[in-house]
Amino acid sequence: MRALGGAILAALVLAGSAPVLGCSGKKEDGTTPMATSEELPALTLRDDTPNLLLTWIDDKGDMHVELKLADVPAAGRPLVRVVVSDREEGTRDLFYVADLTKKRDDGSYEARTMTRRAWEAEVEKRRAAYLAKVAPPKPPAPPGASGAPAPSSGKADDKPPAVASDMTVIIYGADWCRPCHEAEEYLRSKGVQVVKKDVEQSPAAAAEMRDKLDKSGQRGGSIPVIDVRGQILVGYSRGALDRALSRAQTGTAL
Repeated sequence: MRALGGAILAALVLAGSAPVLGCSGKKEDGTTPMATSEELPALTLRDDTPNLLLTWIDDKGDMHVELKLADVPAAGRPLVRVVVSDREEGTRDLFYVADLTKKRDDGSYEARTMTRRAWEAEVEKRRAAYLAKVAPPKPPAPPGASGAPAPSSGKADDKPPAVASDMTVIIYGADWCRPCHEAEEYLRSKGVQVVKKDVEQSPAAAAEMRDKLDKSGQRGGSIPVIDVRGQILVGYSRGALDRALSRAQTGTAL
C-alpha cells in the first residue's frame, strides 16, 4: 500500500508541475502585426538591396508597388511590405514589412514579420476610413421628390464590347490584389484570353515584369501591371484598357 500511495503522490506532483495546454482566453483578431508564434528569418534592407518588390498603402486603401526603397513616397514609408524575388519567405501567410522612416546607424532598415490577415486588415481599415470620409450616407429624399429611376441610355457602352477571341493579355499581380482580379474579370467579359502571373510566387514573373517596366520607361506603381501586346499599363483602368485593346486590334500596338 505504501508503494501504491507513493506512486499516486508522484503522479499528482508531476501533474501539478506540467504546463496547461489550451486557449489563453485572448483571441488573435488579425490586427496586431506581430500576433504570431512564428517568425520569418531575419531580413536586413539597404537602399541598394536588389530584386525587391515593395508594396505600400495610400490613405485610400489602394496598394502601390515600387522596385527600389528610394522610390517609396513619404506617405507610404511607415509601413511597406517587402518581397525579395529570389526568396520564398514572406510570400505566403507571413509577410515581411519594414518602417522606412527608421534607418539604423549602419544605414540599414529592419524588416519584421506580419501576418497576411493583419496586412489585409490594415488595407480594409484605410479603405473604410476613406470611404466614410468622402462618401457619407445620402440624406433621405424630400417629400414629393421624384424617385423614378433614370432611363436606360440604350448605348452599347452599357455592356463591354467583344474583342477578338485570339487576343491574349498578360496580368502581373498578386493573389491579394483586388484590382488584379477586377482587371481579369473585365478582360474576360470582353472575350479576352488572360494569362495571370503572380510576381510574389514566381521570381521569373517578377523579373519579367521589372524588365517590361524598365523598357517602357516606367518605375513601378500600382499592380496590376498589364501587357496588352507590348503596351504596358500600370494599374487597372477600364478606359486605358479599352484604348490599349483598340490599338492592339487595329495593329497599331507592338
